[in-house]
Amino acid sequence: MKKILANSYGQGFSWFTLFASSGTLICCALPIILVTLGMGATVAALTSALPFLIVLSHHKIWVFLLSGLMLIFSIWIIYRPGQSCPTDPQQAQICTITKTWNKRIIWFSVIIWSIGFFAAFLALPVRKYFGI
Repeated sequence: MKKILANSYGQGFSWFTLFASSGTLICCALPIILVTLGMGATVAALTSALPFLIVLSHHKIWVFLLSGLMLIFSIWIIYRPGQSCPTDPQQAQICTITKTWNKRIIWFSVIIWSIGFFAAFLALPVRKYFGI
């Protein structure tokens, strides 16, 4: 029973990490990508409809730092040594499915965070370097 609770805790934290890493896309990467594509009016409408995006983008270093730490902690929770599933076949099946979904969610979160990090911190220096 303890193992199932630990897995459900890991799954809940994985979903929260996915939410936080998606926030990096919404606050920082999406406006940059839209402006790059020539959709500045869309960004203006988006920030007027959702003014908290401006606050998040002003503190993007903290947003990325905290969400990155959450990703690292989630990866540790999912891949830490000494984990095992119960011996009961039904609970073992649930445990295996939960572990599989946790891994999928966390790596999807890492991809989202990486895209956001590139768009927020690396896209402009790369464009300047290549003269684009």
